[in-house]
Amino acid sequence: MLNAFYPSEEVSSTYVIDFEGLYERGFRGIIFDIDNTLVPHGAPADERAKALFARLKAIGFECCLLSNNKRPRLEMFNKEIQVHGIWKADKPKKTGYRKAMTLMGTDESNTLFVGDQLFTDVWGANRCGIRTILVGQIDKKEEIQIVLKRYLERIVLFFYHQKEKKR
Repeated sequence: MLNAFYPSEEVSSTYVIDFEGLYERGFRGIIFDIDNTLVPHGAPADERAKALFARLKAIGFECCLLSNNKRPRLEMFNKEIQVHGIWKADKPKKTGYRKAMTLMGTDESNTLFVGDQLFTDVWGANRCGIRTILVGQIDKKEEIQIVLKRYLERIVLFFYHQKEKKR
């Protein structure tokens, strides 16, 4: 049952992912969560995020931001990035992930998702058959409803890490 929430991979930060290697392995589209995945909650795109998306475009990736936030939040972040974006995505529902793949011209076999939360980001992408990369959260200061979910995530991650040790 917990497998539905397990990421395909877990890394400390979005900024340490080997995107060149993923491209070589056939991935062509990346769906990103924004808050605490790319920048602290509510922050605009910083220099590190701008450089990442310039790099991803140079590699040849199509990218899409998938956020449960409202349009102004997504547009504020995307102003400098200029990639596809979907606001009020209602993650973990499949609709936003599928729309993102349509916008990017990809499918579940060559798309991956990068996010910091198991119960929205990872679960939704897993439900669509998309490879998932769970990243460590950028900022520990979060809204109360997310803080509460983090306690449950720790339980799921405990079992995920146990499973990974057995491999």
